Amino acid sequence: MTSDKLLAPPGQLHTTFHQPDAGSPDSEGYSPDHSLSLQVPPSPTVRSLGGSTLRSRSESFNSTAETSRSRADSFNSTADTARSRASSDVRTIRPRFEGDDTTPEEALRPIKNAEKDFEVSNNVFAFSPGQLNKLLGPKSLAAYRALGGIRGLEKGLQTDVVAGLSADEGSISKRISFDEATRSARQKKPVDSGTVLGHDIMVTDHERKGQYHDRIRIYKDNRLPAKKSLSIWKLFWNAFNDRVLIILTIAAVISLALGVYEAVGQTPQPGQGPSLDWVEGLAIEVAVVVVVLVTGLNDHRREKQFVILNAKKEDRQVKAVRSGKSIMISVFDVMVGDVLHLESGDSVPADGILISGHGVRCDESSATGESDSMRKTAGQEVWNRIEDGATTSKLDPFIISGSKVLEGVGTYLVTSVGVNSSFGKIMMDLQTGDDDTPLQKKLANMANWIGYLGTAAAGLLFFVLLIRFLAGLSGNTDSPAMKGSAFLDILIVAITIIVVAVPEGLPVAVTLALSFATKQMLKENNLVRHLQACETMGNATTICSDKTGTLTQNKMTVVAGTMGSKINFAREIDPTDRDSNVVPFSAAFENLSPATKTLYLQSCALNSTAFEGEENGEMTFIGSKTETAILTMAKQHLGMGPVAEERSVAEIVQLIPFDSDRKCMGVVVRLSSGTFRLLVKGAAEILLAKAKSELADTAGEELQRCELTNSSKARVSASIAEFASNSLRTIAMLYRDFPQWPPVGVRTMDEDRSMAEFEDVFHDMTLLSVVAIQDPLRDGVSKAVSRCQDAGVKVRMVTGDNVMTATAIAKQCGIKTEEGLVLEGFKFREMTEAEMDEAIPRLEVLARSSPQDKRLLVERLKFLGETVAVTGDGTNDGPALALADVGFSMGIAGTEVAKEASAIILMDDNFSSIVKAIMWGRSVNDAVAKFLQFQITVNIAAVVLAFVSAVSSPDSHSVLSAVQLLWVNLIMDTFAALALATDAPTENILDRMPVPKSAALITTNMWKMIVGQAIYQLVVTFVLYFAGSSILGYSKSDTTLQTELNTMVFNTFVWMQIFNEFNNRRLDNKLNILEGVLRNPFFIVINCIMVAGQIMIVFVGGEAFQIKRINGTQWAICILCALPCLLWAMVLRCIPDKYAATVFSFADEVWMALYRPVMKVLRVVFYPVAQAWKALSKGVFSPTKRFTQRAIRKAQSSSVSAKSSASDEEAIIGDVHMGSIPSTPDKDKAPVPQTPVKPPELRVQPPPITLTTADV
Repeated sequence: MTSDKLLAPPGQLHTTFHQPDAGSPDSEGYSPDHSLSLQVPPSPTVRSLGGSTLRSRSESFNSTAETSRSRADSFNSTADTARSRASSDVRTIRPRFEGDDTTPEEALRPIKNAEKDFEVSNNVFAFSPGQLNKLLGPKSLAAYRALGGIRGLEKGLQTDVVAGLSADEGSISKRISFDEATRSARQKKPVDSGTVLGHDIMVTDHERKGQYHDRIRIYKDNRLPAKKSLSIWKLFWNAFNDRVLIILTIAAVISLALGVYEAVGQTPQPGQGPSLDWVEGLAIEVAVVVVVLVTGLNDHRREKQFVILNAKKEDRQVKAVRSGKSIMISVFDVMVGDVLHLESGDSVPADGILISGHGVRCDESSATGESDSMRKTAGQEVWNRIEDGATTSKLDPFIISGSKVLEGVGTYLVTSVGVNSSFGKIMMDLQTGDDDTPLQKKLANMANWIGYLGTAAAGLLFFVLLIRFLAGLSGNTDSPAMKGSAFLDILIVAITIIVVAVPEGLPVAVTLALSFATKQMLKENNLVRHLQACETMGNATTICSDKTGTLTQNKMTVVAGTMGSKINFAREIDPTDRDSNVVPFSAAFENLSPATKTLYLQSCALNSTAFEGEENGEMTFIGSKTETAILTMAKQHLGMGPVAEERSVAEIVQLIPFDSDRKCMGVVVRLSSGTFRLLVKGAAEILLAKAKSELADTAGEELQRCELTNSSKARVSASIAEFASNSLRTIAMLYRDFPQWPPVGVRTMDEDRSMAEFEDVFHDMTLLSVVAIQDPLRDGVSKAVSRCQDAGVKVRMVTGDNVMTATAIAKQCGIKTEEGLVLEGFKFREMTEAEMDEAIPRLEVLARSSPQDKRLLVERLKFLGETVAVTGDGTNDGPALALADVGFSMGIAGTEVAKEASAIILMDDNFSSIVKAIMWGRSVNDAVAKFLQFQITVNIAAVVLAFVSAVSSPDSHSVLSAVQLLWVNLIMDTFAALALATDAPTENILDRMPVPKSAALITTNMWKMIVGQAIYQLVVTFVLYFAGSSILGYSKSDTTLQTELNTMVFNTFVWMQIFNEFNNRRLDNKLNILEGVLRNPFFIVINCIMVAGQIMIVFVGGEAFQIKRINGTQWAICILCALPCLLWAMVLRCIPDKYAATVFSFADEVWMALYRPVMKVLRVVFYPVAQAWKALSKGVFSPTKRFTQRAIRKAQSSSVSAKSSASDEEAIIGDVHMGSIPSTPDKDKAPVPQTPVKPPELRVQPPPITLTTADV
């Protein structure tokens, strides 16, 4: 149908419709002497709303033509009612309403397992939440009738369908019974019960304490219970519930028990004090507790940050009527009984019934699964049809929460909110945790492989030390307790190596980086809705940006124009140009005749979505900036009064909403003479082609038209081109008069025969005027575009403006280059895919484009391997926003549909904010890479040092004890993650090209730093450990000096990690590692904590850490051995990456040459073992598993059968959607058995490591 294309409705119109005759069936309770002023909400680009005249509730939305038509002639014809459910617009609606067969008791019968919703104590309202839920559970006209229709709901909910809820309502003392509410549906209402406002009003509502107390008590508010977050104790338990930590804890407990036994139960040797072996076990337990506490607190902080961000993400403003004033309220503050506005692009916040509207269609696919758009009918009209016994097959007054308004405007009465709404119930069932981002998944995979290698090293160490221990048992004269303690020492060291080797901090690091980045991005006007968009934006290669409001200020002013083809006017005229035929504004408009001025005023005021309201304490025009500019011109130069007054005296017959495909909008007005006038406004060059005439004399008493000759049209085209070349937006105004409406011989709309098809009347128009509107560039846009280009991100302009205007703006921004290509949308969409792929790399401006063109461009860009970011604000931009790698919607000008389809919302609609998103996205990726580089370095050094020192030690003790390794692990996994993940981006982050999607996590430069630093740390620690005694002159027989030497090794190792953390602040080959360090207080504070902790451990660690306090000289040696790692990093950065890549490639080939034959040997050796295990599993475990599955399926089947038999009656009642006759099941179709689907087996594969080079 034609209306399917009307996806951008007008914002606010006051429409007068004739009322039914007093004697007609629909006239009950109506006055034939009054008319309806339809208040239509404004464009979604505004933050406020108002209506000039709020008429009596007694007035109906139905026109005489509509209500006086017979049932056979109505749009619900007999043919329509005879259609099957399968072909009906509303699939759940019966062919006709069988109200006589369904009693109110049956229609409102409580739903099983939801009886509590029907029983409310001390209910001051007529209806319970459960009864209201019956309206939409599923859609039920029977329940609608049982509740008394729109008037019964109005009475029972103690609200007003015109004035809305009272802003002063608190507790309600008056009680309304069910019978009182339902009786009011058939009672006449006084005409003056409405509220009349003299002006458009915009107010922002602030909920007061105690406001709407009874409504909240009975019907709840419009919030869903927050997904239950894990308690701090549960987070601690999860942190401890790590298999390796548990094994380590058990081993430490055994070690502690044996140590206590040695100290208490055995007599020490002569000359020796009590045994202190128990200290190590206790120290390990304390270290485990510290690790668990820090990890749990870290997770708790992260959870709180995401809760705050999610609350901000879900909050939005909606337009409501309270105390007769149109206001903006939070979606969380919507109450049952509220009157809310609907317009194209809105996401419906709560269930309800349509009060009045024009051409409202909704997409309910997300709520009901219905793929067709659903046309909505006003609630009173539906009630009249039900009472008259007329056809109700296509009448649908129900507004479902979670659905999208595709077109039209209107108001509706809220009946269910929050957990009681349709969408709320679905969301309660679907509350799940957030999925991991792609980066988190890649890091988790890499962490697994690093853990496997560390576990292999720990296992090898354990077996080597175990063999040595067993070989020495024959000559070991120690007590059994001491032997057991020695074995436990071996086990604890091996387990601790696993703890150190497993990089559980990697996924935590990316989560911390994302949470920190999203919080900071919100401060810079980027509201991140999907976490993965944050990391993806850092690698964006192209941005497809809108022009208006994003690149420009969206502060528009009419600065020039033409009247017909003869008069040119401008705000500023060059006094030196005597040959110019341009006149000032005042001269052009003062000479207009009253008839021409009236025509001009109608074109400006009636064919507009903008309205008057209050912003920042001042009255102004609110709405589309293009239309506010035209209204301002009309007010200043045409003497236009309040817009509300201009519209209240007009009788609107048909609205033609703006359509992005035809680039225009229109309105049909009934004139006092009885004729009809079509007013059209839109893109100048497109509308000019539809004009066949112009006004012969703008000063004449009557409107006289003359032919618009080719020469005249050429003059107007030249003016349009000149305006466009000066970066001005051009809007044309056309009109045409008709003797009747719809005109004879034109098609009419299927859903309303009084509405003409726009395409059939949009020709032979008369040109009234062309206005040129200036929209200056935003400050800093040119610089932002330049920074994007320097960062390797190509910016493309995708706009609906004409080619010349778009090109001029693109040149000012720096988007258009000499070699760049400019295309129009219709030419682009006519290209073949091969032609598109050839043109797109050079494409810089796509003008006169539709949302479909934008989606097509995004599709081809992704096909070419680009990472695409797209901006959009309209409902039709949703597909392109969803298709893009990162979709940016406009926080100010964007519709709710666009916002839900996007990944990031630009709170200020500013292109410069997109550049900030790129910087933070790259910062997230850099933070993870920094931490990865740091952790792998520590992993290699710690594991190798512990392994070699333990194997070489006569007593099988590592130079790094278990408690020391746990301290190192705490530094790696928590402190370093916090420090390196919180670096804010600098401007220099935009000086490099984006990273391709296929790039490896670890680059050549990172491998160079990892291997280089690990080698330095191992060389220093091995020299100290093996040659320290000789260099420093320590006696190897002196256990005190050897303990001090081991302490120096540990101290040096930790200080190398602290200094290396500074090295890892840079990922490139530049030398300034302190850049921006003072802007990161986290980094400074955490490093202070690590330094203080290390100093305290050395001074007071003692037996717990198996160290001894060292003197100043030894401290100096430790610092001087660790500090050169900073200088060594500079040396490594001076090595070109291409040379490092050659070395690593050779090493990789050598490794694979050794790895492949070893793996083949292992496969041969362990193949029999694998086959034996497989046979054992098949013979023993599989039958048990099959038996368990059969038992579970049988139990489930029994449960389902019981539930099915218990709910037969409910199923019959529930099937009565719009009537009472249950549907007949299809006996030909057998039920499809549901079998559990097994998840595919996941094969663990090593992460790909690609050697790439970075710029030196």
